[in-house]
Amino acid sequence: MGFLKRLGWYLVGLSIGLIFLVFFLKKKSGEGGIDFCYLPNCRVLKDMRSKPLTFSESLPEQYRDTMMIKAFLKDGDVDFGKSDTKSEPCKTYFIYHEIDGEAMELQAKNCEDSVEVESLQKSNE
Repeated sequence: MGFLKRLGWYLVGLSIGLIFLVFFLKKKSGEGGIDFCYLPNCRVLKDMRSKPLTFSESLPEQYRDTMMIKAFLKDGDVDFGKSDTKSEPCKTYFIYHEIDGEAMELQAKNCEDSVEVESLQKSNE
């Protein structure tokens, strides 16, 4: 097999691979794109975002703002040292996020079919 023939087959394979790569990266960067969550923080928050929100009866009415809670679930930092990740049937997570220059702490129970927001308060950290 001559060099030019091998080079031709190489370029065909390379071009097919580039087409797949461009398609995949465009899908990832789009608005409804693909999320790659490899780290534990990202995986927990993504799982919680995929479930409906419920609010505890003890949570004050001013904190029952779904948009504020979604900000925690999108950009928050989970404190795994403080969280109870082994409890059954619902795991309890403490999520920190800065809102309007104030550090806030969200306590939520991640159950199999929903997320219950238990408390929202200023962080001590």
